[in-house]
Amino acid sequence: MSMEEKRNDSLSSVVDRITDAMDSMSKGQKAIARYILNNYENAAYMTAAKLGEATGVSESTVVRFSMELGYEGYPHFQKALLEELKVKLTSVQRLNAASRFADDASVLKSILQADMDSLKHTYENLDDQAFSQAVRTILQAKKIYIMGLRSSAPLSSFMQFYMTILFDDVVHIHSNSANEVFEQILPIGPGDVMIGISFPRYSTRTIKSMQYARDRGASVIVITDKADTPMTEYADVALFARSDMASFVDSLTAPLSLINALLVALGLHRKSHIEASFEALEKLWEEYKVYDTGKDRNLIPEKMKEENQ
Repeated sequence: MSMEEKRNDSLSSVVDRITDAMDSMSKGQKAIARYILNNYENAAYMTAAKLGEATGVSESTVVRFSMELGYEGYPHFQKALLEELKVKLTSVQRLNAASRFADDASVLKSILQADMDSLKHTYENLDDQAFSQAVRTILQAKKIYIMGLRSSAPLSSFMQFYMTILFDDVVHIHSNSANEVFEQILPIGPGDVMIGISFPRYSTRTIKSMQYARDRGASVIVITDKADTPMTEYADVALFARSDMASFVDSLTAPLSLINALLVALGLHRKSHIEASFEALEKLWEEYKVYDTGKDRNLIPEKMKEENQ
């Protein structure tokens, strides 16, 4: 396939475009292509000038290379490669990508800046209508199922903690076994809602569970990073938050912020319900000393006094 044909194939992956166009490339372009294919976990973070330096070509050659593959320019090409890496990189390859950091201070600044950028991107691309539809769907549900596995498990746990205060019938799906997952969602049906949470690399069990829920007539809400992924295939409502890859660690700052907003919005509609719930919970927390109030912090139990005498 020629570069012109690849340019018209907007659905092709970056690696596929490079591989299929290799035969029609110039010597300099082939050097760039080979370097990217062999070192893509590092190449994705390199500027056009750095990539040119590493491959022995000029910066302008790198820019032309990306444009002839069908991208608007090198930044567009680099963004597409980074998006692809989120899904395809293994944990070891992700770890190797961290070699771009010079020292501890650069890690700190880079990660915080990346999280701020993710929040900014999520904010600028909000879909208010989809958010309101998600709120309405949850409020009308008979039973709410929440599912987030692997790196998304903390997000589903956080959401479940507050959802059980807001609603009476909430099921948190968590398991290391595919069979156990389907046992937990077996009763789902019309009038219920399933909230599936997953970010690259996407959980197959979460996707299959959403398919099952949809087939059973339940509503499906998805919280993920973008529209053109397997996660949105069975969704009635999709909410998007950017999640960047920070070495072997997934950045979940923006997804957590989105879930926080969803919980607050639901709380506004369930204010009278949660007021009663919190009143009952506060009594229980006080009775069983769930939280440190500072009142008894300096008191030494009698048994300990006797042992120290």
